[in-house]
Order: sequence, then C-alpha cells, then structure tokens
Amino acid sequence: MKVDKLAMLTDFYELTMGNGYMLSGKMDQIVCFDMFFRKVPDDGGFAIMAGLDQIIRYLRDLKFEKEDIDFLRQKADFDEQFYNYLENFKFSCDVWAMPEGTPIFPNEPIFVVTGPVIQAQLIETVVLLTLNHQCLIATKANRIVRAALGRSVMEFGSRRAHGYDGAVLGARAAFIGGCIGTSCTVVEQTFGIPAMGTMAHSWVQMFDSEYEAFKTYAEVYPDSCTLLVDTYNVLKSGVPNAIKVFNEVVIPRGFRPKGIRIDSGDITYLSKESRKMLDEAGFQDCKIVASNSLDEYIIRDIIIQGAMVDTFGVGERLITSKSEPVFGGVYKLSAIKKDDVWIPKMKLSENISKTTIPGFKQVWRLFDRTTGKAISDLITHKDEVVDDSGSYTIFDPEQTWKQKTIENFTAKPLLIPIFNKGVLVYESPSLHEIQAFCKAQISTLWEEVLRFENPHSYYVDLSQKLWDCRDHLRKSMSGA
Repeated sequence: MKVDKLAMLTDFYELTMGNGYMLSGKMDQIVCFDMFFRKVPDDGGFAIMAGLDQIIRYLRDLKFEKEDIDFLRQKADFDEQFYNYLENFKFSCDVWAMPEGTPIFPNEPIFVVTGPVIQAQLIETVVLLTLNHQCLIATKANRIVRAALGRSVMEFGSRRAHGYDGAVLGARAAFIGGCIGTSCTVVEQTFGIPAMGTMAHSWVQMFDSEYEAFKTYAEVYPDSCTLLVDTYNVLKSGVPNAIKVFNEVVIPRGFRPKGIRIDSGDITYLSKESRKMLDEAGFQDCKIVASNSLDEYIIRDIIIQGAMVDTFGVGERLITSKSEPVFGGVYKLSAIKKDDVWIPKMKLSENISKTTIPGFKQVWRLFDRTTGKAISDLITHKDEVVDDSGSYTIFDPEQTWKQKTIENFTAKPLLIPIFNKGVLVYESPSLHEIQAFCKAQISTLWEEVLRFENPHSYYVDLSQKLWDCRDHLRKSMSGA
C-alpha cells in the first residue's frame, strides 16, 4: 500500500504548536517522545508489535506538497516563516523501535523519536494510528491462532474491516500474528500473503441444484476442490452431494478433494458427523474448514468439545478486534535536551495509571540462560548498560519491597535504531521472517503469560537510576 502524501494526516494542533514553537524560538529544541500503551487488549498477558514498516515508509517519504501549503494558507493564520519551513520540510530525527513481531507490554516504550520538536510532534498522529491499529490486530490474531492449537487460521475479514487500509493492513497484521492467509486478493498482490477462497452461497444458489453447483465447480477446479456444504442442509444434502461429486468428477481426473466448508449451524456437531461421512467414503484426507463469526473463545470451546475442524476462517471478530477495538497507545514527551544533557520530563496525573516514565530510555528483556524464557523487561536510561555477567536485582516499581536477584541471565536491548538524523539505517525483514520471529519470541514467554483469562502479570521493572529519577520528579512536581 502506498503511504505517500500523508503529511496532512496530522491533528491540526500539531501544526498550531509547530507554528507556535517557531514564533517562540523553540523550533530547534531537541526533544524525546515515547510511544507506549497502558493496557493489553482483552485483558491478555501481552501484545504484539506491528506496523513499523508502514511507519518507515511514511517517514522516509514525508514531505508537504504545494497543494498542502496552499490549503493551509487559506485555512490558518500561520507565520510566513512556518509556511516556508513546511515547503522545505525534511525529516531529520533519530528513531528507535522494537522490531515487528516482538511481544510488548504496558508502559514500556515501543517507539522512540528524538529530534527537533516540530518534527517529533508532527508525526504523532500517523505513528499512533499505524501502530495502534496493527498492534491491535496482530495481538487479536495471535490469540485466535493460539486458541486453534496448531490448526490453520485464515483471515476472512476484508468486507467487515474499517475501511480499505483497515482491510489490507489488518490482514498484514493478522499474518504477523500467525494467520496462514487471507481472503483479500490485493493483500497477496501487495504483501505476498496467500489469498484463499473458493465459493459463496450465491454460487450454489445460481444452479438448479446443489449437486449441479458442486459438479460444475469441480469440473472447473478439480485440483483444488473445496465445496461449501451448508447452503441447504449440511448432513442431508451438502456432504452427500460433495462426496458424490468427489467420486464422479475429482477422483476420475486423478485428483483428491481438498475440503468442505461449513459456515453455519453447530460447528462441533456438524464437523463430527461430516468427518464420519467423509472417512466412510474414503476421503480421510479431505479437510474440514469452519467459518461464521468465530473468535478465540468459540474456537477454544468447540475444540474442547471435539470438533473435527482442520482450518478456521475468521472474519469480523478478528479484523475489527470486536471484543476490544481500541489499542490505546499514546505518544508522550519524555525529555528535552539542553547543552547536550537530557532533562527528563514527566506527566504527573491524578490518575496514577496516566503518570509517565521520564527520560530518554532503553528497554531490556532479561532471559534465563538455562530455560531461554523471558524473566522480565527492564526500562533504563538510554546510556545505562545492564551487566549480565553476574547478579542483578530487579524490583516492582510501585511495590518496591518486592525484589528478586537474578543470575545466569542474558540482557537484550529491545529498542533498535531505525533512522539516524533522518537517514534510514534499518533493513526491514520479510513478512514471513517477521511472522517466524513473532512465533519464536512468543515461545520465550511462560505458559502462564499466555492464558486468556487472568494471565500472569509479566513484570516491567525500572532500573534503580530510572526509579530514583522518576521518584525525584514526582516529589518535586507534587510540591513534596
């Protein structure tokens, strides 16, 4: 998908602030902004980073067109110097981010920008809308994929998505989360994600009989024949007619049938009975696909009940993350630079959950060397180094008496350089590589973190220096 000409996709107050910064002499002030989120969707144990590649393309091509400047001249009473700045705009910030596919947790920076305040502020809207959307859908897709217990999941949601980009980029995020393919053709053209699909109920209704509809389809596609068997009655006509066509058309041409799809009714019961009928007819290798408003909870339950489903097609509840359709990532100022020294900044709120973590930061993931499992994440000042050659004490940032000294661990920095002074220094992996990376990283989390209900709270701790910094700011800002 093209992401050019998005300079004007910004909240208007970004521009009013930019003009104000220029007039107040602050346009060249170097600042640090963090993006983070406060809550995992569906009360899950973790979320998944996704959308970075679209942000890279946006920042790489970011510029204002003549028609943009003409529009702003008509709308706003900005200073001429600010219009000139926008006409010659060139992104020159530094950017760090967690790679796509990384499991992410509340309150830790997943995307960090340092540079002139006008630029760092201007990109807020696109950064948030892109990462919020794709992180949300990748997270939901992974919940559904994990519920399927190794059975394939296809993304079927383009017709229910929130707009064109919601369909296309949602399918991309779903693939990162573990889906094997999509129903949307342009997604394969754009991203190489396999587009899959056979027939709708309208195909069956177009013919004088279900048998004729199946027979015609099999004659056209004998080598990839999957038949939709629930238009009239799954067990009385759909499966019997499918078996008849398999024997009369597919097998004589030297092929094996690929599958049947059930899109309504009691999926558990119908799939069990269909499996018996297919097996008795000699089609043990014929797969059963199920669709119809599925989500992780329905899939988990019907598997527990013994459903004989090989592949799930999941649409609206995945592509819209229907159960919780807002990711809630925010983008906050965390530091300003004066005389080459970073001065921490913090938002202090009446609501403690909205109090931010100050400073220019790095996030580390601490892994147990014996098990390979993630112990916790640790947020530090950017210039701190976590020494993993000996022991290290971590503690709960709020209930500080809860401490743990760890040994035999490896500390891995998670925020990696993406842009250096506006120059791209990161090579994006392929989408298949991102999907494999995501699966591998999730395998480092303990099973308790993966639970759908009441998952174990994965710890995100602060280094002692960062905790001291936050505590000092909190006290000084509150007048203590």
